[in-house]
Amino acid sequence: MSRIGKKPIAAPSGVTVTVKGQEVSVKGPKGTLNFRAHDAVAVSFGDGAITVKPRHETPRARALWGTARAVLANNIKGVTQGFEKNLEMTGVGYRAAMQGKNLQLNLGYSHEIIYTPPEGVTLATPKPTEIKISGIDPQVVGQAASEIRAHRPPEPYKGKGVRYVGEYIRRKEGKKK
Repeated sequence: MSRIGKKPIAAPSGVTVTVKGQEVSVKGPKGTLNFRAHDAVAVSFGDGAITVKPRHETPRARALWGTARAVLANNIKGVTQGFEKNLEMTGVGYRAAMQGKNLQLNLGYSHEIIYTPPEGVTLATPKPTEIKISGIDPQVVGQAASEIRAHRPPEPYKGKGVRYVGEYIRRKEGKKK
């Protein structure tokens, strides 16, 4: 039995949940998120809580049971609080600046990199070496952070690059004479 899937998801005040078959729509103060549940699980809404149950006792249905519940819990958290990822840049001359909604990155290349954020993602640069990525969908926020980081991932010798705040980079020793 799924321990995560068993727990009902409470819908806080100000959040509207609509269940039509396998389609679940969550509307809150920050926006609306839609989720299509797999056919192996049944989703219902009642008494101010969303419950997810497997339709069959197969391993696949039980695996999707916990996954569907976790995605719905993230949707409710997203429309009420939102999600945020923070990146930091380490390196001489590595900078980030906003150009309207786009992000301009100087990462030691001969050219500047212009990153256009996907729909539903907000970028901010509180300092020239920090980037804040926020939005209501955790998958889209994480994907945007990963795409920005991929332009110059941290390297293990000097630690230069774009990393998540709090990420540990295992350092290597250089060549010896």
